[in-house]
Formats: sequence, C-alpha cells, structure tokens
Amino acid sequence: MNEYSILNQTQLKRISDGKIIPILTGCSSATRLLILILPQLGDFDSMEYAWWLTREWDNLQKQHITIRVVGIGNQAAGEKFCDYIGLPKEFLFIDPNAEIHQKLNLYQGLSLKFPLLSPGQNAFLNLMLMCAGVASPGTLTEVFRGYLGDKQAPQLITNDEVIHAKPLPPFKGSFFNLAGGKGFQRPFELATLRLKNMTEVLSNWSVYVSNPAFLTQRGGTFLFDQTGNLLYQYRDRSLLGFAENMSNPLSFLQ
Repeated sequence: MNEYSILNQTQLKRISDGKIIPILTGCSSATRLLILILPQLGDFDSMEYAWWLTREWDNLQKQHITIRVVGIGNQAAGEKFCDYIGLPKEFLFIDPNAEIHQKLNLYQGLSLKFPLLSPGQNAFLNLMLMCAGVASPGTLTEVFRGYLGDKQAPQLITNDEVIHAKPLPPFKGSFFNLAGGKGFQRPFELATLRLKNMTEVLSNWSVYVSNPAFLTQRGGTFLFDQTGNLLYQYRDRSLLGFAENMSNPLSFLQ
C-alpha cells in the first residue's frame, strides 16, 4: 500500500470554504507533511488528539511541518469541532462516509451484528463494548491513567486556566497542584479534560455525529518527507489509543 498516493488522489470538503479539493492542496513544498486521519469528529479520541495538535501548534510551525486533518462528519460538525478545539478551519477536511479510512485499511472497530437493530444502533452497542475493553486493547488502562496521573506526561492545564467541565463548578488549574505538585500530568487532570470533551459532545451529539454507523471506526497518523516517503505511521487499534505514546502523542516529531 502506498499511503501517500492514496492521500494525494483524495478530494474532500474543506471546512474553511466548503470546497471539495485535493486534501494535499498547498503541500507540494512541505518539508514534512503530517496527516491525521481522525474517527468521528464527535469521538473523544478526535477531540483529545486535536487538542494536542493545537497545544503544540506553534512548535509544529517552527519545525515547518505542514498539517492536514481529516475527520468523519459534515460541514456543521467540522465547524463546531474547529470552534471548540481551536483548530484553523483551512486544515480540516471532512469525509462523511469514512471512505479514506477504508482506502487506508484503518481499523473499523468491533463490528458485531445485533438482530433487529439499525446500523447506527449496532455501532453504538459495539462502541459501548469497546469502552469496556472488548476488541479495544489498552482502553481501560488509558482510562485509569487519566485518573491516576502520569509523571512521564507534561502538565496539561496551566495554574491560571479556568476549567469549565460540567457538572463540576468552574475552578482554576492550580487546584491540581493539591493532587501531587506541578510540571507533570497530575491525578484527575486528564480525566477532567476528557469530562470537558464528553460534555461538549453529548450536548451537541446530533451536530457532531452525523452518521452513527461509523462510531467504532478508528483513525491513523502518517508523516511524510518532502518527496512523499513515509517517515512514520501509527494505526489506531482501540479507543483512547490514538497515539503510540499516549503520554505525549506528538513525541514522534521530535
């Protein structure tokens, strides 16, 4: 499989202007090209991975890394996603039917068939089973890491940042210092960010999830050099497993 060739031939809708264009438009002079293929834009993995991307945005620009992001959804979902995460809309493309995921042979997730249920209902039940670790290795371990903390991961929330994660009352990031200090991912810090994302998704479910049939579809990460040679790839095999190094998902760029 030639991943670059597949991506180079793919045309999708760009969120910034609604135009259907080749997703690698403007990438011909890229020193390094980073392509993130996300699951549903309402997927917690998509939210979290894109959060890391925007967190490291300035560093990525300094490294002259060109970025393209593709997610499953429609125009409304893409606009909502960018507004919430802070991702520039010109870098996000949407694939309503996960066609690029299929061309790249990305993991479709658990796909048990339950009688009398619609494709969307089947996908939702499969998603719930994956949340419990079925056909989703490492998911429960990653959930626990969000609560227990991780000294191998950087601090995620600054002391002055005010967190709004309903049903919790607003509070400052300095609160996490009480749970173990600063300078690394403290207990409950990541879990709080995930709660914030969950509140956002569930409050706007019909916007983010335009086609529930693809709820279990996973994504992938691809890094190319200026001639299209594949430098790095990672293919998701589980929920909350969107990166090889979940403590620092973009560490492969260093």
